[in-house]
Amino acid sequence: MAEERFRKEETLEMRQRLIGQSCRLFYSEDPVKIVKARGQYMFDENGKRYLDCISNVQHVGHCHPAITKAATAQMDLLNANSRFLHDNIVLYADRLAATLPKKLSVFYFVNSGSEANDLALRLAEQYTRHEDVVVLDHAYHGHLKSLIDISPYKFRKLAGQKEWVHVAPLPDTYRGIYREEHPNPGQAYADTVKHLIEEINKKGRKIAAFFAESLPSVGGQIILPQGYFSKVAEHVRSAGGVFVADEVQTGFGRTGTHFWAFQLQGEDFCPDIVTMGKPMGNGHPLACVATTVEIARAFTANGVEYFNTFGGTPVSCAIGLAVLDVIEKEDLRGNAIRVGAHLKDLLKKLQQRHEIIGDVRGVGLFVGLELVIDRRTKTPATKTAALVVKRLKEEDQIFVSTDGPWESVLKFKPPMCFSMEDAELVVGCIDRILTESLTPSYNTGRNSVNLF
Repeated sequence: MAEERFRKEETLEMRQRLIGQSCRLFYSEDPVKIVKARGQYMFDENGKRYLDCISNVQHVGHCHPAITKAATAQMDLLNANSRFLHDNIVLYADRLAATLPKKLSVFYFVNSGSEANDLALRLAEQYTRHEDVVVLDHAYHGHLKSLIDISPYKFRKLAGQKEWVHVAPLPDTYRGIYREEHPNPGQAYADTVKHLIEEINKKGRKIAAFFAESLPSVGGQIILPQGYFSKVAEHVRSAGGVFVADEVQTGFGRTGTHFWAFQLQGEDFCPDIVTMGKPMGNGHPLACVATTVEIARAFTANGVEYFNTFGGTPVSCAIGLAVLDVIEKEDLRGNAIRVGAHLKDLLKKLQQRHEIIGDVRGVGLFVGLELVIDRRTKTPATKTAALVVKRLKEEDQIFVSTDGPWESVLKFKPPMCFSMEDAELVVGCIDRILTESLTPSYNTGRNSVNLF
């Protein structure tokens, strides 16, 4: 292990003094100092190994040697802005185009998901000549001011909702207004968007875009009902708007069965704009907007050049290409299918043993475990979820975090190299913690059950 520059206590004191306190640490009561990582594992200053179920940014694994090699080689040769002609940007755009529907054929490279979503807003407004935006409840699309304005998760804690922003119900079939027993929840939730658009039009306003995460993450690892996107797109386009799919959390094969999560909604569905970010660069700041020729032409027609200093540099695109290569060579989509299914199956078995587990949902390596005090009322078990996260870190060296409106959903978005054994370890530890926490007289040796 490399020699530390500062002791952990010194690092923490300096961070508290020098770094804005709104930039919060994981496990803020007892932060972990990480000095090294590889694959799905992270190591602290004492060499203690932690299993990482959090870092969906390090998509193909922390410090993957193929990514490091590609970055180093290109940085040693050239790193200049994208106004100079270079092969990497067009090679990378061509590779991305091959994963998307044909009509999404024009790309803008940026540095972060927030930048991508901000640009998507600009594209939609320029193309439609409208301003209003429809978003889903509890959505989060980024930290720029323009995106705070369209993120209920954030704006409800700040200045509130702008008159040009309209919030549609989150299509949550577990605790939403239309649930699993509904004969067609996709249609029912799409109708709520239709009615919202009608109300907007009655006020003399026009929508520019419907903006949605393909799988809402902050909302609680939500799996959208089938048919929802297609029906919503019909309503949005008939009102003169465009459909924006935010794939910043879910793109690049995390679902396993598809490269993009919006493809779960069926082969006939295609957004007008797709934004992507986090997993693209495996930790390197790389993001993108993909759109149609028609929308791109309208953006060009405004006469104002779009230039991004660091977006699409040779180094960024070399890293992006290397990430795509690793996904293919290591069959990480196949791994997401196999390991994700195993993880869900183990969690479903756990649900049969613990009443506090209200719902298990997910696809591929995008999985949520919702804890409730009462299955009938679905009262969120927020404190228990926090306890599980704390004990996993302290007792088992496993990093897991919570999400959802009440922070009652344990979320799993690990690096895509996550293994069967990792899944079994995590579920076994959750089982132990829930049993010990909720049954004080529990005797491990007498009552433990082999879930595997």
